[in-house]
Amino acid sequence: MEKGKKWLYMILFFIAIIAINIIGNYIFYRFDFTIDKRFTLSNKTKDILAKNTKPITVTVFLDGELPPAFKRLQAAVNDILSDYKAYSNADLKIVFVDPLAGLNQSDQDTVINNLYERGIEATNLSVKTEAGLTQKLVYPMAMIETDNKEFPVKLFQNLDTRGSYEDNINRAIENLEYVFTASLKKVITGKNPRIGFTESNGELNDLQIGDAIRTLSSSYEVGRVDLNTIDKAGLDKLNMMIIAKPVKPFSETEKYKINYFVMNGGRILWSIDQVNAELDSLRQRSGQMATSRNLNLDDMLFMYGARLNYNLIADPANCAEIPVSTGPVGGQSQMQLLPWIYYPILLPDTSQSVVKKLDGIKSEFPGTVDSIAVKGVTKSFILNTSAFNKVYNTPKPFSLQMISEQLDPRAFQGVPQHVGLMMEGHFPSVFAGRPLPTGISVPYTQDLNSKTTKMIVIGDGDVFRNQVSERDHSPFPLGFDRFSQRTYGNKALLLNIVDYFTDDDNLIILRNKEVKIRLLDKTKIKLEKARWQFINIAVPLLLLIFFAIFQHYYRKYKYAK
Repeated sequence: MEKGKKWLYMILFFIAIIAINIIGNYIFYRFDFTIDKRFTLSNKTKDILAKNTKPITVTVFLDGELPPAFKRLQAAVNDILSDYKAYSNADLKIVFVDPLAGLNQSDQDTVINNLYERGIEATNLSVKTEAGLTQKLVYPMAMIETDNKEFPVKLFQNLDTRGSYEDNINRAIENLEYVFTASLKKVITGKNPRIGFTESNGELNDLQIGDAIRTLSSSYEVGRVDLNTIDKAGLDKLNMMIIAKPVKPFSETEKYKINYFVMNGGRILWSIDQVNAELDSLRQRSGQMATSRNLNLDDMLFMYGARLNYNLIADPANCAEIPVSTGPVGGQSQMQLLPWIYYPILLPDTSQSVVKKLDGIKSEFPGTVDSIAVKGVTKSFILNTSAFNKVYNTPKPFSLQMISEQLDPRAFQGVPQHVGLMMEGHFPSVFAGRPLPTGISVPYTQDLNSKTTKMIVIGDGDVFRNQVSERDHSPFPLGFDRFSQRTYGNKALLLNIVDYFTDDDNLIILRNKEVKIRLLDKTKIKLEKARWQFINIAVPLLLLIFFAIFQHYYRKYKYAK
């Protein structure tokens, strides 16, 4: 009887195992036991993958010999893409490649150029080792392909080559779901929102925003907008407008068109200099008087809920450096990088998803932004200076000699100044109850309030301007400072804002994901390396000897009885 029960239990056990496997083919579930739920995809991601019917290939250019930090990024990418594959309704193929493996220098140059034309950019790393610094060319990028369409994915939104790679890698890992999900959605839907940079009021030219246009063009339709000539039909085709550093006053006709664009639900990014101050002017002349700039936008921005003040912020605690001539040595002029307090590094508000996990944003002669109460519009500040600052009203004289002045720390104690303001909601019409301006014969709209929309106002016109090479007049990457060789978060800021403005699913909230990385203490490793090496080698041998001796005497004792 007992033997029969034993066989019955064994049969039931095997039947249960087979049933679980059969059910598992139809019911899928994953268990994530990590505290930060790093292996759990959001419902937004699952919905996009479940609705997809197109086969997709994701090629990741992280393979071969990589620095340890990038090995960790490679593993994280593999983990999250495996989850994507598991939840995808259609076939999702994952490929890891080393694009430069086994190639000579000539072939490597060809591959690098071909990949660059496809939007895949290499990163030259200065990796710290015990022997010193070594140079390593890696591709922290991926390519998503479907329906003969390619979409490059940058795993690093911003890489400060002077900073800690551990911090950069950690931020990249936290952003992986946002980066891949947003990219997959663009590939699957095939939608390319239209973005227009205005150009009718002396805004930044094509070369000064060259990298911004090139970067955005991989995902959007990007062009220039002349507010003097564009009509209602043209405005209706736009999804987003970027007004970057205008220097000429806006006419009422131009403002009417902007107002209609807002009433129709269009999103606007304002990057405005209220004060006329330029470093190039200081170099060419002995000095400059910074004066207020009349752009005729104050009433419009005030109605929407923002006020751009006519002032300048100095921040000696957190500012960028500029090259300054320190006099001739050996018949040649010598240049030295010195901090310029009127180029503050703006700090993103980490509580706001649109700027979460971004590096510092380089600014040039920024001014403060105030919030004005407007019914139906919610506001939040996204960019601020440090608390160690001082605000100067205009007019104010400037000269490069100011860089050598001794600063009194007591004069720079205060509170952080607001430079970036985000507004969302239903904005009031600036032209409600007003006559039509010249050139507008028929009203574009009769609405008194806009559809639900968004806008961001930044008190600096140079935030999205890239530097230009003096040698071949090519644009440097946005946010890269050719003098200090440092990369700031300006490009990542632009990409985040554009994604936030053009994505109605609000995928930007995926950036709130926090992944806690338990890193080893490198200082402790260096100090205690020999000790732990000895322990790892000696202790196992001692344990082995101990058990051998114990076994010998135990057997002797056992059989002696």
